[in-house]
This record gives sequence, structure tokens and C-alpha cells, in this order.
Amino acid sequence: MESFTADNQPPQGGAVAAEGSVSDVRHPGSQAGADAAADGAVFGGEGVHGSVFRLRHPGSGLIPGRIPGGRPPLRHPGRVVPAAANGSAAVPAMPKKNATPAGCTDLATSVPSCSQSQTVDEVEDGIVPVDISDDDEGEEEDVEVEAVGPKRRKLTSAVWKQFKRMKIGGKWKTKCIHCSKKLGGETKNGTKHLHDHLRSCVYVKIKNKGKTLGQSSLRFNSQDQVDHAGFRRFVTALQPLFKMVTRNTIRKDIFDNYREERKKAMEYMATNRSRVAITTDMWTSDNQKKGYMAITAHFIDDNWILRSVVMRFIYVPTPHTAEVIAEQLYEALVAWNLDEKLSAVTVDNCTSNDKAIDLLVKKLGTEKLMLKGVMLHMRCCAHILNLIVKDGLDVMRSAIENIRESVSFWTATPKRVEKFEEIAKFQKVKIEKKLALDCKTRWNSTFTMLNTALPYKAVFERAKKVEKLYDSLPSEDEWFFASDVVKRLELFFEVTELFSGTDYVTANIYFPKICEIKEKMRQWATCGDATIEAMTVSMNAKFDKYWSDIQGLMGMATLLDPRYKNEMLLVCFSSLHGVSPEECHGLVKEVIDSLCALLEEYEADSNEDNVESSNSSRPAATTTALMSVFNARIAQKRPATYRTELDQYLVDDLVPLIKEHFNVLDWWKVAGRRYPTLRKVARDIFAVPVTTVASESAFSTSGRVLSEHRSRLASDMLEALMCSQDWLRNKYKYDRSGDAASFWSCLQDIQEGLQVNL
Repeated sequence: MESFTADNQPPQGGAVAAEGSVSDVRHPGSQAGADAAADGAVFGGEGVHGSVFRLRHPGSGLIPGRIPGGRPPLRHPGRVVPAAANGSAAVPAMPKKNATPAGCTDLATSVPSCSQSQTVDEVEDGIVPVDISDDDEGEEEDVEVEAVGPKRRKLTSAVWKQFKRMKIGGKWKTKCIHCSKKLGGETKNGTKHLHDHLRSCVYVKIKNKGKTLGQSSLRFNSQDQVDHAGFRRFVTALQPLFKMVTRNTIRKDIFDNYREERKKAMEYMATNRSRVAITTDMWTSDNQKKGYMAITAHFIDDNWILRSVVMRFIYVPTPHTAEVIAEQLYEALVAWNLDEKLSAVTVDNCTSNDKAIDLLVKKLGTEKLMLKGVMLHMRCCAHILNLIVKDGLDVMRSAIENIRESVSFWTATPKRVEKFEEIAKFQKVKIEKKLALDCKTRWNSTFTMLNTALPYKAVFERAKKVEKLYDSLPSEDEWFFASDVVKRLELFFEVTELFSGTDYVTANIYFPKICEIKEKMRQWATCGDATIEAMTVSMNAKFDKYWSDIQGLMGMATLLDPRYKNEMLLVCFSSLHGVSPEECHGLVKEVIDSLCALLEEYEADSNEDNVESSNSSRPAATTTALMSVFNARIAQKRPATYRTELDQYLVDDLVPLIKEHFNVLDWWKVAGRRYPTLRKVARDIFAVPVTTVASESAFSTSGRVLSEHRSRLASDMLEALMCSQDWLRNKYKYDRSGDAASFWSCLQDIQEGLQVNL
């Protein structure tokens, strides 16, 4: 409170408030206010240190803290009234009209701010503290702090004590006194949103719990985590020198990096002289319920290293028809300038994909495709094997039902799992793998379930004696049948894993492995077990349905393997059709003729490139009609040249199969220089993947990125994250310098850890 000097005396009749006394202000409508209005008196006085000013609402009782025994002073609305030292109220002289008496202070500037120590009882008693502290210095908006007026409604809720109410831009707002967050301040809207904010306010939690800012006391909203006040304080506590940026800055940096890496990837692929194979697949996000298409490019670079690059991760609106798929593929190929360098497209086996490939051929044209687009469509062999085995398992599913029920019973609860492990220890059976129930739509999970359960046969038999509720123990015949099934399906499992590799060539081993499966199924058909024979009939029908479309391209890949050549083709066709190798020479000749036709195309393209380069290096006047006649005569003799190069390759000795760690790409990189045109063909065919695993693996990563906590990621942001991650991984994967190799090793460890935890 302000003290007065001799030059600044209170008006005549003014009284001096006793130290520790209470002066108050009444609203109009109270009895004292009416008396003051009738008398026209204005009271003023000198405030002694320690006196307290309070606001009083009409209709309430006497002001707490007034001096007992004294007559309450008459009050005038809007003026501060000090109490006399003896408890009475002295009536001063009437001041001039519209003048503020000395010793009195205007209400809007005299009432002290509300402290946080004030109790709710003060509000309930009608005393409304007004906080006018200037915490908003620097605000550009027009801010008007609330003042108590004649018609201002009483704010009775205790929650208002935690907020400062002000008018900003003509609208009432409230600001949290803890975190300074602004919320709506209209009283007609209630206070529920204020209570909700106090329950979630990090600073209130820290203050109430008495904890320092740490991980246990923070809950971040993942959508705005970067801008969250608690997250910023947390980061500052970790490293005070680190300057936290906003989420908009991070978003901009992500897109800038994406555009930069995309430009580098496109420039790199433009300089690569080989053709590119494409794998693509569709995926629907569980958290967004949106469909995405992954497009991955596969090629062999100039160092004869198999590479794969995620070109696009596109959001595809429904419906996912063949026309939509073909259009998205075509646009991606044109954007990356790969529409004239395409070798094959590997897709799953579905009707929409079959039609999409036909539409894509029409869009691209057949002039720049290998053999006029005959070899463009490559079916995913992993999907074919899945369909083949699935049809076989459907026939014998009832024969393994008790094993499935047993696994389901002992994995139902943690208590049963622990009891099963105790029984295993009693039986002295080592628990190497945990029991896992299969997924009926995935045959490899059924194989894994049976393969894991078989070593625990003795444990299941003992469990039957100690657990009365367990009533699905398999019989001896069922155990024997399950063991037989596991042995037969093991080949499918191993081949599927072999074909799913992305770091090595799979095209050259596809034909021999498929023929090996066919030979095994031919043996199963005469094994004498009715269930196995019925399973084989179903599997053979599916096998024959899909095989005819892919044996041409895969036959060429087998022919170009220096360990196999045409001799392996004879054996494969013999096994495939169940005839002697001597009867398969015609089929082998068809593959060789197709390879010769492909060689002609490559040689023609090579001649065109040589003519263009020679024309660019010499004057155009040297091109005459004589040179045209010369080129025409050379073209007529080309088939003999091609046959000679291919024949030379076929008559050369085979590379021994016993050679360990043989890499077909390394052989063509060094020894293949003797067959320059054939070397180009081998480079493009070996780049074709036989499965869509590369695209499907991108969905595993996207599932972790697009988790339930990040389900609102925009499609363009998801594509930027997915593609940038793949491009950066590729950069460090093939850079074997010290720092890059260490970084790549760390990435691999993290990836393996994530896969184990899935």
C-alpha cells in the first residue's frame, strides 16, 4: 500500500486505517451501499502498512476482519473504504464531482493480485480476488484483464483460482497459471475443459507429486510430441546445449532429405546400364485402414552386385482394381525413367494383377520390352508354393487336429505354460523352442507348430496323467502321421526360405528346386497312405496350374548358370514331365532358341548405341548410302555370330558343383568377358527376383512406422520416411569404409532385434 507524506494528505475527515485492519468494497445493492448512495459521501483514508483491501459481493455478511465493536462504515460503490483506528467510520468532506479523493485509489489499480495460497472458502464467502499481474508482456494482441464491475457474475468454482481470465481480441480467454496455456474463458461454457486441463497439465502433476521432471512423470501426445512443453523440458534436462526445434522444422527437414536422396537415387539408376526388374505388392494398414502399394526396383550394378531400391510407397485409394494398379505402376516407372529399361514384374497370383500386367504392356508398348513383353509377367513362387501346400493341408487337417488342440490347451494361460515346463523338467526334456499355435491360412506356421511339438511327445503323455482337463492327447498313429508330414513339408519350407533371399540371385536355382519338389510329390502319390496320396493329388493340380507361365524365363536363368547349362535343363524337364532326358531335347531347344532371339535384340540395341556414339564424334557428312548398305549386310550375318557365341558358352566345361561359396555373379563378372552379349543378357535375367518378399518386407517396416501411436501420419510423410530409410540403408550397406561399416552393423543389429520381438 502507498503511504502519504505531508504534501499528500488524506481529505478532511478522513480516518487512518489501523495496522492489520481490513478495508472492503461493496457492490451496489447492499444496505451500506444504499446508505452511501443516499448520503453522497465518499470515504477515503490513509492506508497503514498491513491493512488489507477486499471486494465484497452484495447480500453477503459483514466483512471478515473488520474491527469489532465499531459501526460498519458506509460504502460507496467502486471506492476503497478504510476503517478507523477505533473501529468507527469517519465521514469525510464531499469531494468534487468526478474527482478521486486523495488517499483513495481506483479499484482497477489498487486491488492486489490473488495468491495461490488463498483458499476456496474465500471464494465461497463472496470474496473474489482479481489478478492483474502483467504476465503477458510482449503479446501482440489486445489484452484486457477482467475487473469486477457492477454486473459481473460471481465465479464460484475453485478451478478459476488456477487460471487468469482476460479478454483477447474481444473474446474471453483463460490462461493456466502453471503452463500459460490459453483456453476458452466464456463462463457460459462451463469449467469442464479447465478441470480436464488441470488433470493433464504436466506442471501441475510435478508440483502435486513433488517430483522432478523425469520419464516417469511425463505423458506425451505422440501427434504433437515435439511441441509438448514436458518433452522440451525433458530434452533440455538431457542436454541443455541442444536446441529443440519445432515439428514443422522436423517435417521440413524430412521432406528436404527425401527429395535430395530421391534425386541421388534417380541419377544413380540413370547411369546404370542394365535393365531393372520390379516387384510390387499391396498392403492395408490396420491402424489407418488405407491401402498402400510398395514398388521395389531390382538390378545388378556395374560392379555386378545385386541391388534393390524402394522406388515408391504409394497410398492407393479404393477400389484396388487392375486399372488403378496398372496406372500407379506406369506413373512410377515413367517418373523414374525406367519405362524403357524394364525386364520383368513380379507380382502375387491374383486376377487383378494378371489383368494389370496386360494393361501395363499396352501402356508401355512392346518395342522396348524383352521378347515383346513375353517374359514381363513373373509370378511370385512363394505364393505358388503357399497355395500348393495349403491345398494339401486342407485334406489332412483333421488328422492333426488333436496336436493342434494340445498345443492350444497348453499355451492358453501363463499358468499352463509354466506347468508344462515343469512337467518337461520332470521328464528331463530340454525346452529349446516354445509351443506356438499355427495360423490356418499360413502353411509354414502349421509346419513350425508340428515340428516344435514332436520333441515333446513324452511331455504331452505325462501331462495327460497330471491334468484332468487335458483330454486331447494324440494317439500313436497321429504322432507317426505328424512326423511323416513334417518330413515331407520340410522340403517346401527350405525352398521357400531359399527363394525369399534378397541378397543373392534366386533365378538360377528356381527351376532345379521346383523340379525337385515335383519329383517328391510323384513319389508321395504312390506311398500307400491314403491321406498322403489324397494330399498329393490336390497339390499336383495346383502345381500344374501355375507352372507353365514361368518355365521359359527360369529355364534361361538355369541355362546361364555355368554349373548347369543345358545338361541341367534336360534333367529338370525329365523330372518335371516324368520322361527320360533323351525325350526332352525339344524342350531344351525351345529355351535355347528363346535365348538366341533375346541375344539378337541386345545386339541390335548395342549397334544402335555404337552408331549414335560414332555419329556424335564425327561429322554427319560421313554417313552415306554406302554405310547403310554395309550395315544391312552385317545384319544378315548376325544369327551365325550369335549362335557361335552361345555355342561357345555351351561347349565350354561346366564349373564343378562341389565348389564352395560359388557366386554366379562373380563368375560372369570375370569369366563372362568372353561372351560380351550373353553377359548383358545374364546380368538382366539374374536380377529378376522370384518372390515379392522385398516389397513385403517393406510392409513389416511400415507397420512399425505406422503404429497405433502414429496412425495420423499423412501418406506423403509415410512415403518419405519409408523411401528415405531404404535409400540411406543402401548407402551404408555397400560402403565398406570404417565408419560406414560400423553404422551398417548397428542397423543390422537393430533390425534383427525388431524381428525377434515381432
